[in-house]
Amino acid sequence: MKANWKANVAWIVIMIAGFYLMNTLILVGVINAFIENMLVTIGINIILATGLNLIIGFAGQFSLGHAGFMAIGAYSTAIITSSVESPAGFYISLVVGVILTIIVALIVGIPTLRLRGDYLAIATMGAAEIIRIIINNLKITGGAAGIFNIPALAAWPTVYVMVCLTTIIILNFIRSQGGRAVKSVREDEIAAESVGINVFKWKLAAFVLGAATAAIAGSLHASYIQTIGPNDFNIMASISILIIVVLGGVGSITGTFVAATVLGVIDTILQILEHCEW
Repeated sequence: MKANWKANVAWIVIMIAGFYLMNTLILVGVINAFIENMLVTIGINIILATGLNLIIGFAGQFSLGHAGFMAIGAYSTAIITSSVESPAGFYISLVVGVILTIIVALIVGIPTLRLRGDYLAIATMGAAEIIRIIINNLKITGGAAGIFNIPALAAWPTVYVMVCLTTIIILNFIRSQGGRAVKSVREDEIAAESVGINVFKWKLAAFVLGAATAAIAGSLHASYIQTIGPNDFNIMASISILIIVVLGGVGSITGTFVAATVLGVIDTILQILEHCEW
């Protein structure tokens, strides 16, 4: 517990220092709007990949349903903030999105987490596609056209704070007794069960927590991009998050940060090159 407390203090100090450093660079013009947009995208991807890494890397459950949970958070924010255009409306939508996602994650996780490997991946992918199809056919979500002109209520400071909070929550879970139980389940379910660990309970806990972080990322995405549609949350979106997890190292939070940053920078460079006249 004491070690966790010290680690949390160290993380908070580093994050506060990082916040003021970035804010200073923005004020002096070193970071322009284009780079700021890149940093926001990287931050959202870090939240998504960290949550998925908890499910895949630490719990050992191969999930491809992350985009579906992201969609729930995104549409919750889009619908609520379109009616309540204020910071309070954004945070209410964030909480609503997380609660709805937890409920859906429980509905999806209770039957599917009894499966393993490829079967679990297919089941979660199917669940995400069902979520997307439902969104695509509802009037309140704008149907296939999606929702436009979403109020811009999540700037880079909000994204930065959410990256910090989700990272601290996940790290504390990993270091807790529950986190150790989750890792033991990943290594050997039979051995874990034989020593009294409730295997299903901890797999479900990791799955729900990872899904909740995806909802947070979805809310930030909707508020920052200001336009969302059902096709933004298809299977390729889940695979894109999975790529970050794999490149950063399955089971490595630090690697997730590095991979999301590197891929974000590469994507930005490619966008610049695309618009260059050679």
